[in-house]
Amino acid sequence: MSFLAIKDVHHTYFTKASATTALSEITLQVEEGEFVSFLGPSGCGKTTLLSIIAGLIKPTHGTILLENKPLSGLKNQIGYMLQQDYLFPWKTIEENILLGLKLSNQLNDGTKRAALDLLKQIGLGGIEKQLPKQLSGGMRQRAALVRTLATEPKLLMLDEPFSALDYQTKLKLEDLVSKTLDEFGKTAILVTHDIGEAIAMSDRVVLFSPSPGRIHKVFEMPDELKSLSPFNARNHETFSSIFQTIWKELESLESGKE
Repeated sequence: MSFLAIKDVHHTYFTKASATTALSEITLQVEEGEFVSFLGPSGCGKTTLLSIIAGLIKPTHGTILLENKPLSGLKNQIGYMLQQDYLFPWKTIEENILLGLKLSNQLNDGTKRAALDLLKQIGLGGIEKQLPKQLSGGMRQRAALVRTLATEPKLLMLDEPFSALDYQTKLKLEDLVSKTLDEFGKTAILVTHDIGEAIAMSDRVVLFSPSPGRIHKVFEMPDELKSLSPFNARNHETFSSIFQTIWKELESLESGKE
């Protein structure tokens, strides 16, 4: 039994004037503790699939099971981290990171202490009473990660969480997020346009073809890359050849020469 099972998912967006199929025949299994990236051209349905897995959209057809249970009633088991940190500007960092716990009725002395401890672990100790505007973009994203992990979700959804950051901060956060998820044994799905990021962070990279979105190919990362931090993986000798392979597949999809 897979931790996450996506079975024959199909999704069509309907308007009064048209019907647009975003996803077709998506079947995929994700194992517990695995990090999987969704990669593909614009319009291939990556974010739609992420939203369906998160329970934000109900698919037109197909089923998604988390630990062999349907998603309904499991939304507290799924954490979502987006490109924007969506911290409330009028709330302190402490208030922001405890918000998910409060909304899910999980806030108590123990969970509050664990959230504040995690804040310290990722290098943000001492900023609890500050407002988001007092922090850099990278610091705000770290705070958003703590808010997401504080509710102890079983599955973490990452929708281009590093794309608005400068390159140096992005690389540091890739390492931090990867290390944190490993330590907590979390299962994660990342949507990204960055081939290098997908290779460096993932156990598997799922490449989607567009119009409608289908799984074109799945790339299993070699063990020698999986064992490294994302930064060190980028410098490994096998990284470049994998990058070129995925680049060529992506080019063929974008040019319509599948």
